[in-house]
Amino acid sequence: MFLPSFELTNKLAVITGATKGIGKAIAVSFAEAGADVVLIARSNEQLEEVKAMIEELGRKAVTIQADVNEYKLIKEQIDNIIGERPLDIWVNNAGMNIRREAMDVTEAEWDQIVSTNMKSAFFLSQYAAEKMKDNQQGKIINISSVGGHTALRTGVVYAMTKSALIQMTKNLAMEWGKYNINVNAIGPWYFPTALTEKLLQDENYVQDILSRTPLKRIGKLSELAGTAVFLAAEASDYMTGQTLFVDGGMTIYGF
Repeated sequence: MFLPSFELTNKLAVITGATKGIGKAIAVSFAEAGADVVLIARSNEQLEEVKAMIEELGRKAVTIQADVNEYKLIKEQIDNIIGERPLDIWVNNAGMNIRREAMDVTEAEWDQIVSTNMKSAFFLSQYAAEKMKDNQQGKIINISSVGGHTALRTGVVYAMTKSALIQMTKNLAMEWGKYNINVNAIGPWYFPTALTEKLLQDENYVQDILSRTPLKRIGKLSELAGTAVFLAAEASDYMTGQTLFVDGGMTIYGF
């Protein structure tokens, strides 16, 4: 049972990268809190699976099969889906990483990571804000990373984009506060996702992660999804421009 300020009853949320890991957990948690959800991802089969899970919870779900870089397609489809219904919540979750040492990064890899992780988040946030400002309310949530705050051993371009999301969150919060739009971010450490699946099968790698994590364990997706519900709900109405690190304490160490 949710406290009233944590309810999302009859809210409409859009989530990118909504079929795996963090995005899937957030989508299901939003539905559990009472929201209807628009799911955006590339795999139609996986979209249908998550849609079915949400409908089993008694909420509505609509799917958009698209890459987040297809801004025009996404905007057109959402316009058709929601009509005059207010857009309440937007989650920029879709992201990617190519783990390379800095000397080995190619220009093509740079462009792909920057476009997916950063450029898409900006222009989709811009679209969401245009929808939200007419209703003088809305919540935008960016999924960043501890890598946006603390140096990573590899994945420099990924870390740069996640750092940019943190700064973008602050700037958009400042600009759009006048429309009563809250813009916040979440910075995860290690959770079981498609990006970390192979890494977490390496026991030596896991032990290295735990050595830098005060709570000495990998995060649970439910723990991250709860933070997203908080940022989407009335409970966080007086909070904007912030990044919440859900990291088992990793950023305390900063190494």
